[in-house]
Amino acid sequence: MSMVPKEAGKSSFDLIDQQQFLGALPASGVDFILDLGCGVGNYLFPLAGHYPEAGKLVGIDVWEEGIDILNRRALDLVMPRVQGVKASGLDMDFITDAQVDLLLMATVLHDLAERGDETAALTEASRVLRPGGTLTVVEFKKVEARPGPPVSIRISGSQLAAMVRPFGFAGGSISDIGPHCYVSNFTRVEN
Repeated sequence: MSMVPKEAGKSSFDLIDQQQFLGALPASGVDFILDLGCGVGNYLFPLAGHYPEAGKLVGIDVWEEGIDILNRRALDLVMPRVQGVKASGLDMDFITDAQVDLLLMATVLHDLAERGDETAALTEASRVLRPGGTLTVVEFKKVEARPGPPVSIRISGSQLAAMVRPFGFAGGSISDIGPHCYVSNFTRVEN
């Protein structure tokens, strides 16, 4: 039986300024993109357009229906470099160490933290990202507002940095990407 997370089918992509988001990303050196908690791939397809030189864009999610939709879209759009993979959890063992150039977590880290799964997710993110690779996190601003999760589980920029840095990441530049969300980029440092 397929696991359907409570947040399945929700996406922050329509809430962000897409140009500001894409402008906040690394300009080059991105061949392998991984979207953790990708849903139906709303972020992956614009990333494919933004990085035409990228050879592989993979989305992973526990939501089987979302992965099926993502893969049908990739087939319909004739985008063989975009692929969805159904995960049984946070283990990304199908990806070898230090292979990913850009790992995206778009409004999923607060849900993982609420469940106590942020350590496992960040451990895997650190393992699969190459040194110098980028962890890009999109989160809701920590204000009481709709849409989005309750303010009690939202993650501020400073909380995010404190959460991520112990896993081998530096930086944490924050960019406003609309009235509801921000994006923060971290660099995977050498061990």
